[in-house]
Amino acid sequence: MQISKSVDLTQLYRILLFFVLSLTSTSLLAQNIFKPSNEQLNAGLKEALALATEISADRLHQKDGYLNNLDVKILFPPEAKNIENTLRSLGLGSMVDQVIVSVNRAAEDAAIQAKPIFESAIKEMSIQDVKTILTGEKDAATQYFAKSTSDSLAVKFEPIIDQSLKKVDATNYWEDVTTRYNKVPFVKKVNTDLTGYVTKKAIDGLFIEIAKEELKIRENINARKSELLKQVFGSVDKAKE
Repeated sequence: MQISKSVDLTQLYRILLFFVLSLTSTSLLAQNIFKPSNEQLNAGLKEALALATEISADRLHQKDGYLNNLDVKILFPPEAKNIENTLRSLGLGSMVDQVIVSVNRAAEDAAIQAKPIFESAIKEMSIQDVKTILTGEKDAATQYFAKSTSDSLAVKFEPIIDQSLKKVDATNYWEDVTTRYNKVPFVKKVNTDLTGYVTKKAIDGLFIEIAKEELKIRENINARKSELLKQVFGSVDKAKE
């Protein structure tokens, strides 16, 4: 009876060992299956960026997209704050408000022009760009866009913004008040190029919105709309654990 028990225990041990090894092999195999390839990483990130840029451009292009968004609303530049305060103190607050509305409307008009520029930048990304962005800071993609698209965006935005500002005489009004202000002795001079200022702020606002969308996709599983996005960013999450 003792020999029989010993044999039974040995067999049981072998069965348990085989079962554990099988589970381990299956787990490793599963990890290998769901480890994204370079092609999947490339497609996944580009899908995420296309989604983030499209949402951002569409949102800002809507009426009040800039004006009612405190993160990107375009106000008088800091160096012109004295002008704004002086005009308001003289009962000309409505004129100041009109300038603020008009510059934000101009930015909203231009925002939609960003989409094809971002699409082109996404297509030109190398696999090394993709890997750097995936493993980089939470706004790595936004930084990439800022470096690669700012000049092209300025070229596209500026004429649209200039036309929008002229439509409401904002440019003429701005140049008039700033030119007069700059003649005052011992004051810090104010840039009279309203179009250039609004163009820069409009582009800055666009990157702020893209950074928000990028962060959502990186940190919020529910923002990953497709299975590919879930797999690619899920693998990045695991790698950082």
